[in-house]
Amino acid sequence: MFLKKIAIAGAMTGLLGTAAYAADCGPSGQSIRILASDFPAIHAVADAAEANCGEAAAEFSRNHTTEARQIMNAALTPNPAEYTSVIVANSTLTQLMNDGLVRPLNDLVEKYGQNLPKNLMITIDGNIMAVAFMANSQHLFSRKDILAQAGIDGVPTTYDEVIAAAKAIRDAGIMEHPIVMNMKTGWNVGESFNLVFLAHGGEFFKPGTAEPAINSPAGVAALNTLKELVEYAHPDHLTQASNETQGLWEAGQAALGIMWGSRGAPILDDEGSSEEVTSNTVLSAAPSVESGGTPGATLWWDGFTISTNVSDEEAEATFAALASALTPEMVAANNDDAVWLLEGFKPGAAAAGVAATAQGGAKPYPMIPQIGLMHNALGSELADFLKGDESAEKALADVEAAYVTAAKEAGFLQ
Repeated sequence: MFLKKIAIAGAMTGLLGTAAYAADCGPSGQSIRILASDFPAIHAVADAAEANCGEAAAEFSRNHTTEARQIMNAALTPNPAEYTSVIVANSTLTQLMNDGLVRPLNDLVEKYGQNLPKNLMITIDGNIMAVAFMANSQHLFSRKDILAQAGIDGVPTTYDEVIAAAKAIRDAGIMEHPIVMNMKTGWNVGESFNLVFLAHGGEFFKPGTAEPAINSPAGVAALNTLKELVEYAHPDHLTQASNETQGLWEAGQAALGIMWGSRGAPILDDEGSSEEVTSNTVLSAAPSVESGGTPGATLWWDGFTISTNVSDEEAEATFAALASALTPEMVAANNDDAVWLLEGFKPGAAAAGVAATAQGGAKPYPMIPQIGLMHNALGSELADFLKGDESAEKALADVEAAYVTAAKEAGFLQ
């Protein structure tokens, strides 16, 4: 399986893309139905697609939901599929491809993609399976005023420094629960483990196989680090994902956060928060285990796909509409909503954390067929450890057992 690399570093300098052009919306009178996650950058792309091509379509609908990952396979399995496109990321493209639910885009790119940079084509075994338009990653958010109040000079760069800063804030009586992380039981817990595991140098599988390898010294170290972090998190952290952690930050109830870069712009803007919070929020690289080490993050891209189980006319109209959205004008109007991989992007304060994390050598989220099964096992089996009900070794053994069962059912293991 071959994944064409995306030039994230180049995109951050705003060198990608081509000049503006008039939208070609493909066949008229078609139904365009988009399933996507719910954050500002995705809304910006869908808004531009609808503004350009909504009038030419018989129907233009979109479902922005935090549950997109959970419902996408079921929604694309019927024929016709419920949606003509899903906006995906690294892991969710693999999730859909495993079930054959998204189609190769080579012919559509040839017809409607002349203005799309070639290095945004996510190509696997010679087939373009998605068109990327933004980069994302988790990184550190800090309140510099609260750190200073606790006697801490500068922003933490390692996990030990984050934990020490949280302790100092608590000991000073400033804030009892200064850390926020996306730790909702399920996918978010699994991803939080992934971040710390990769920072510790962990490998998910034995080289060249689908055999699990997380019950290792790196796995135990990662769980112990995660346990130390959540000691300073809100008591309800196992119910909190991005919307909840952003809300706590904007309400001034956190001082250190490991959150998605796509939350940077809404946190730094002048809506839903206060000048005290926004003016003192600093975005920096994800923490590492040792100074200068691998950042505890996974690099992601987001992009669009086209469903297999829709008519060719709907597929063509949907691709044309979404391709028409990826313009410098759309970027200019929504510059701070994402780290755009498109011409016209000007990195600002909201992009600083993602840029620093990428430049620090963070690893991309693995695009291998069985990673979703491992992620699911992590999400379902780690809560007992985080609650203090079992050891790290037992939790990781449970993860491996759950993964092996699922991998055998899926044919990845004998």
